[in-house]
Parts: sequence; C-alpha cells; structure tokens
Amino acid sequence: MAQSNKPDLLIIEDDKGLQKQLKWSFDQYNVILAEDRDSALVELRRYQPQVITLDLGLPPDPANATVGLELLEEILSLSPTSKVIVVTGNDQREIAMQAVNAGAYDYYQKPIQPEELTLIIKRAFELAKLEDENRRHFQQQKESFHGIIATSPEMMAVCQKIEKVAPTDVSVLLLGDSGTGKELLARAVHDISPRRSKNMVAINCAAIPDNLLESELFGYEAGAFTGANKTTIGKIEYANGGTLFLDEIGDMPMALQAKLLRFLQERVVERVGGRESIPVDVRIVAATHQSLEDLVSEGKFREDLFYRLSEVVLNIPALAKRNGDVVLIARSLLEKFNRQYSRNIRGFGKDAVQAMEAYGWPGNVRELENKIKSAVVMSDSNQITAKDLQIDEAQLREMPLNLRQVREAAETRAIQRAIVLSDGNISQAAKLLGLTRPTLYSLMDKYSISS
Repeated sequence: MAQSNKPDLLIIEDDKGLQKQLKWSFDQYNVILAEDRDSALVELRRYQPQVITLDLGLPPDPANATVGLELLEEILSLSPTSKVIVVTGNDQREIAMQAVNAGAYDYYQKPIQPEELTLIIKRAFELAKLEDENRRHFQQQKESFHGIIATSPEMMAVCQKIEKVAPTDVSVLLLGDSGTGKELLARAVHDISPRRSKNMVAINCAAIPDNLLESELFGYEAGAFTGANKTTIGKIEYANGGTLFLDEIGDMPMALQAKLLRFLQERVVERVGGRESIPVDVRIVAATHQSLEDLVSEGKFREDLFYRLSEVVLNIPALAKRNGDVVLIARSLLEKFNRQYSRNIRGFGKDAVQAMEAYGWPGNVRELENKIKSAVVMSDSNQITAKDLQIDEAQLREMPLNLRQVREAAETRAIQRAIVLSDGNISQAAKLLGLTRPTLYSLMDKYSISS
C-alpha cells in the first residue's frame, strides 16, 4: 500500500458540509475525518496524528461542550504529544479557555476562516516536529548505551557494571542466551576503554572448524601447511593494543584451550609453523550461552582457563526478563526498518504492544529484530498488529497465580509503559496512570524503576 508523505491532520467535526470545506482547504495535509467520539478514537489509534482539530460540540449533545471536553481528555491520555486545536462557538470563550487549561494546544472560534485556521495548524505542526526531534534526541541520549537500548533495572545494572570495568584491563566473561546482545556489550567494553583507538577483533569459536581455528587465532607462517602461500597474522596479533572478543568460548576445543591459556599467561603468540615468540598486548572479552562451570565439571573446559577468563563475570538477562525494554527496542527497530525499506509505518497497535510484552521471546533481541523486519516489509496498514508480528495467543506467557506477584508485576509494567509513552515526563506519566506525582515516585522507588 502506498503511503502518503503529507502530515496527518485529524479533523473531528460532525457537520458534513464543513468537513468537505476543511478537507478542500487543507489539501497540503493528509486530512482524516471523524464525526463523533467513537470514530475519532478509531482514527486517533490508527494514524496517531501530530495535529488534531476538535469541534467541542459533538453528538449526542452538539449544543453543549461536554462530549467534546471529555473526548479532549481521552485524546490527550492516548496521545499526549498530539497538538489539539479546539473549535468553539463565538460565544464560548470561557469553554475554550477551559479546554486550553485541560491541555489543548490552542482554540479557534467559529465561524471558521480557513486562512486563519491554517496559520494555527501550521504553527502546531512546526512545534510538534520540534518537540519530536527533541524527544528523539533526549531518548537516544537516555536510553542508548553505546547502541544498547534499555531502561529496565535489569539491563541498566549490566550497563553500570560495564562502565566500571571498561577502563580497567581485567578479562570480562559475558554470560547470556543467544540473541541477548553479548557482542554489542563487548563492543561497549572496548569503546569505553583506553584501548578504543585500537582494533576490536571478534571471532566466533563455534563458527570455525577446529582444524582452522588455531590458524585464525594465532596466524601462520608461509609453508606451514598446504595452501599457506604467505605469512598471515592471526586475530590475536591483529588485535594488538586493542580488544579480542572470543564469542562462544565454550565451544573452543581442549587442545586449543591450552594454547590460549599459555598466551594469557605469557602474552606472546607463536604462529602456526613458526618458532618466534611475538609479544601481543590485548584485552580479552569472552562470551558464551553455556555454563562454563558445568563444562569444567564435565571435563570439557579447562578450569585454569575459566578462572583466567572470568576475572569479572556479567550475566546478561533474557529479553523477557527486561521489564519495559521490549517496546522501546521494537520502536527503535521500527524506525530503522522504516528507513531501510522506505516505509512509513507509524507504530504498534494495542494488540501488538500487549503481545510483545506477554510473549516469551526465546530468541531474544535477535528474534524481535526478525519479527519487526518481517512486519515492516509485509504490513499493509499504518500500524503493526500482533498478527503482523506472527505472535499467537497460544504463545503468550501465563500470569502467576499469586495475587501479590500479579499486582506487583502489573503495576511495574504499567508504570514502565506510562513512562515510555510520556517520554520520561513523570507528571504526564502520573496523569496517564491516574496517580499523583508523589504517589508515582513512591511506587517507582518501591519497584526500583528509573525514569
């Protein structure tokens, strides 16, 4: 489906004649029309427009502003960043000011002069664009830790530990399921360290056949084996002065573990087929989804190498345990794939958000990335649905039966979602939750939630 490049303007007006006039007058926008509360909320969720004009006199009581004012409150609750311009009768200035005090951007009194209303709408779009750019910049600064998007206490604790350990030269062992972002975290260790101006070299110990892994790590001399036509330096030597990232270290063969241990002890390498000891200064970061302690007890991993690699151990939480992060990451991925595939999908439907939060994500961030990419490519609508994400109800996690656990989990998720939806504005988040600001701060402290 072709996407319009015009900004979306939602006009909520029950007069059919005035609807046509306004749509014709505002042809520079993608005008969406709604004539009552229900249709307005449907279009609001579908398009998430930056600017809305709202006639306060709506059915079933068009002679009064009651329905319009109630709808204004609902709009600002569902889309707090939208700019709402209320339209009133020429003798309703007091009601217009009441609407502005309730959160409306501006007001305009009938009879409508399209030229004048156009100026107000144009200013509203300009302000909305500026605020959106500021929010994006603020969110990127607040949420992105060297490419890692997180606000959950679980992941922020990992990031804080990385900030502490990165300036040192100790070896770091990252433990976590596949797809949790171990290489991204290893990159963060390198980027914060004094070694950041040198190479970070990554090698996946599970992806290279055993007979080739040694020459990949240590290099080889010309003539060392058939096909070795020239001397080639290995990954360790290439990382000299920088960082060597050994991914899936648990899959390294035992014979090679002994040679790696010797390097870690003596900090020299010998190329395959060579006799010269070459000094190399590297910082080691290793990662695995396996339990190295179990492998040690089974005799599949050297205990002395394990202790050399695990001077600092960081456990990376699974995506399903990172409360509030999945929707943040999904939004970032949506922006990325919108740009990559020239799409203009505006966001996620309510069912998609609920499904993402309840799904177990066995493939972690990598699975989320794949589902978002597929949805962006295949979706025929302005919003991604749970069906687009290929998440079925049967795949969703069950809630615990303990009522205290249910309440605490629900409150934690609701608070984190409100903070995300309000872009970190605690006053707005409290309004969305129907709480006072002190009460929200108290709950945030209780559940260790940061803004």
